Amino acid sequence: MEDISALQLALFDGDGIGPEVVAATERVLEAVLEAAHVAWEPIRTPIGFASLESEGTTFPARALQLARTADGMVLGPVSHLDYPEATAGGINPSGTLRRELQLYANVRPARTYDGVPWPAQGPFDLVIVRENTEGFYADRTMHMGTGEVMPTPDLAMSYRKVTREGSLRIARHAFELALRRRRSVTAVHKSNVLRVSDGLFLECVRQVAADYPDVEYQEELVDAAAALLIRDPAQFDVMVTTNMFGDILSDEATELSGSIGLAASLNVGEQYVMAQAQHGSAPSLAGKDVANPASLVGSAAMLLAHLGRRRGQEALLRAAAGIEDGLEHLVTSPETRTRDLGGTLGTQEFAEKVAAEAAQRVEQR
Repeated sequence: MEDISALQLALFDGDGIGPEVVAATERVLEAVLEAAHVAWEPIRTPIGFASLESEGTTFPARALQLARTADGMVLGPVSHLDYPEATAGGINPSGTLRRELQLYANVRPARTYDGVPWPAQGPFDLVIVRENTEGFYADRTMHMGTGEVMPTPDLAMSYRKVTREGSLRIARHAFELALRRRRSVTAVHKSNVLRVSDGLFLECVRQVAADYPDVEYQEELVDAAAALLIRDPAQFDVMVTTNMFGDILSDEATELSGSIGLAASLNVGEQYVMAQAQHGSAPSLAGKDVANPASLVGSAAMLLAHLGRRRGQEALLRAAAGIEDGLEHLVTSPETRTRDLGGTLGTQEFAEKVAAEAAQRVEQR
């Protein structure tokens, strides 16, 4: 195998269906990296309810240390809404990793696949680049405490954080991504109401846009963008926006594509990168071998592609393309799809088919 200092990937199982879809993703990674002649090592430690039971916390300190030393991470879905209070050990692994590792860009592609019914007016392929460390998210706005306060029992207040640094870097990420796609960026905002915070965000995006004259740039109010996604999502290429708007719009876009079960995502920082499915932990499906692992498998492909570009490693790019092509081929037919998409395959059987198909495509490249 080609040695790139034994690529180390931290695998965090999470909760609910997390262990099953992470195991499926590991199987696919194993197959494609072997086919691409890349040496790798999966490293792991329990998080979520598993570590809460054994160690009294859902995110032990060594998990963060493991993330800091790995070349990349794969995070399974977590049931953080069911965790106890933070004082009782209920720490959200996803939010903590995003904040502590400054994974400022949440990149969420949404696209249609032939053979998978979609409610949109026609086929489309877009990416939403969501700021990941600021905004209205209460755990990401303060040095101490949270961005939500309750001065009296009848008054609740939330603070929104938008910084120049955060806005500039998310804008740059969006424009760099657009250069690899159809060279179009749409900034989504609500500056007619949030004049100060979204005003700063737009100022920064416009500043970055000036550095990319070959990329078409436009702006849309968030309510108009939501409507336009329903009417004609094909008009969008890369959409860049703040945290909460991006969270909502990406869920809308993936539903329009046919299934959130196919929706990959990547959390990117200057130094660290983490693959994470867009969907939740679905505890009612846990242990039944019915969960669709495609979202996390596709996210792992994004992870390999990012590492391949960053390290200048063509083998990782081939492995990523093999996964993406293999997934696309398999989901086109009901005979090779999971049950949520009208097929018959269980989690592990689908993973085996993706592993075989993806590895074959890597070997053919």
